[in-house]
Amino acid sequence: MVLINTARYTVLCLSFLFTACAKTTYTSTKVVRGEQGMVVTEHPLASQVGRDILKVGGSAADAAIASQFALAVVCPRAGNLGGGGFWVNAPAEDAVRTLDYRERAPASSSRDMYLLEDGSVHPSKSLAGPLAAGIPGTVDGMWLAYTYASRLKDWSRLLQPAIRLARKGYPVSAEEAARLNTYREQFVEQNGFEFPFVRASPWRPGDLLVQTTLANTLDSIASAGPSYFYSGDFAERLSAEVRERGGTWTTADLEAYQTVFRKPIEFDYKGYTVYSMPPPSSGGVALAQMFGLLEEYDLKATIAADTAAYYHLVIEAMRRAYEDRAEFLGDPDFVSVPTDSLTSPSYLSGKWSTFRLDSATDSGLALAAQKREVYETTHTSIVDAQGNAVSITTTLNGNFGCKTWSRVGGFFLNNEMDDFSAKPGVPNQFGLVGGEANAIAPAKRMLSSMTPTIVKKDGKSVLVLGSPGGSTIITAVLQVILNDLVLGMTLEDAVNRPRLHHQWLPDEVVIEPNTLSARVRSELEQRGHVFRTAQSIGRIKAVEIQGATLTGVGDIRSPDDSASGY
Repeated sequence: MVLINTARYTVLCLSFLFTACAKTTYTSTKVVRGEQGMVVTEHPLASQVGRDILKVGGSAADAAIASQFALAVVCPRAGNLGGGGFWVNAPAEDAVRTLDYRERAPASSSRDMYLLEDGSVHPSKSLAGPLAAGIPGTVDGMWLAYTYASRLKDWSRLLQPAIRLARKGYPVSAEEAARLNTYREQFVEQNGFEFPFVRASPWRPGDLLVQTTLANTLDSIASAGPSYFYSGDFAERLSAEVRERGGTWTTADLEAYQTVFRKPIEFDYKGYTVYSMPPPSSGGVALAQMFGLLEEYDLKATIAADTAAYYHLVIEAMRRAYEDRAEFLGDPDFVSVPTDSLTSPSYLSGKWSTFRLDSATDSGLALAAQKREVYETTHTSIVDAQGNAVSITTTLNGNFGCKTWSRVGGFFLNNEMDDFSAKPGVPNQFGLVGGEANAIAPAKRMLSSMTPTIVKKDGKSVLVLGSPGGSTIITAVLQVILNDLVLGMTLEDAVNRPRLHHQWLPDEVVIEPNTLSARVRSELEQRGHVFRTAQSIGRIKAVEIQGATLTGVGDIRSPDDSASGY
């Protein structure tokens, strides 16, 4: 294994294989090359967990499950038992399959549940407190993935590293310590009791975070499977707690939860085949549209000849995909989503007919810019020695979800209800506008931007990637694929190159520092583009397969991202 571009931090820590407290170090490694297996996650300890499962003969799915439960411990702001996500699995010798374990609205939910008497949207009820939480899918999703893709066939073994990390504790990084301090007041406001995330003194890097209640919950899930979480005494106590604190969950809501298999979004681009998530994820459809709109252009020649023209093309493709996201996409179990029509060449040709090389398209409506920069989602990319690949994205929505910590389960509840359209045309916390297709309804899954993706060439996986970042996830994935497979960059450069983002509304281009030269920005402004700077757009975790070599890359935008391989 070769380690490259390594950012290290040394802290008091317990290795996840520990039996007693000891001084040691763990390393956040951004780029790793190996030949047998590769894991890239949000945290070095979770990556280590996944790698070690691979080394004892586990499949990519086994490593993904173990890593996800580890992230529920070491990445509590987003790794979770109280949320949900999407899973793309590409076996080396079988068809690609996707799992949808997105949260669902409680049965008591109603279309206008977040509206005030004057018809405006309540400023906080879909964001803070248990009324903002959908029914979690993570535990059920991991179980279904285990039943069809595990090689080890030992469920309990996959949870043991997470249980040990929760019970013995792990040292928080500098970034996590700062985040815990930032949210302290909100934790206190939403939780009127002592719990592990609130300390009398500020958190410091290296402080141990012990989560005994979560360890007990994980231990019971390891022994009894998902039935422990979704039925019986635990489900009764969890739902009762949520109701006591202002939510509406019932035991029946938990018992009714089911993960579903969905047909992946699949499309070809320049000799590659891309597989991504279908609705209720918007990622796959948006990617298919953007690549379809750009299909006719030689982008490598374009950027070499005219950088402003290249970015103009990409921005305009983004604008059109997000416009359709707002109007047409939602839970396909509740609304008819015209996926085939939206991604057809004839439709895209018509969509592109308004494109002008010398001017930006007017989105038609100006909304206030959303300046929130939250990274509340985790992504994991894994490839095993047999060439099986898994791309998995999970979330609580906001950092630490609705900020409500469950005394029963030891985890934070999500605030995914904000991903519904509380009122058509009114933006959510990410500035995304939705319509009737994404209106609230009982048991419905809310629309998402999560975009776990796997790219194949000649039937073999060549790139596995995804990202956190709210509405910027889709465009981050787009740009890394373009950078790597079309513009010919190394994976490290493709991930770390500065990015931009446009989501139709608000009508602005968000750019990271140093994305554009002064000349290129000026030329784009002359075309009519309006810019706003953000520190970070997405945080990609990716694995590239080139012959016998695996390259794992964690994003430099995320201090704790880590690749681990052998």
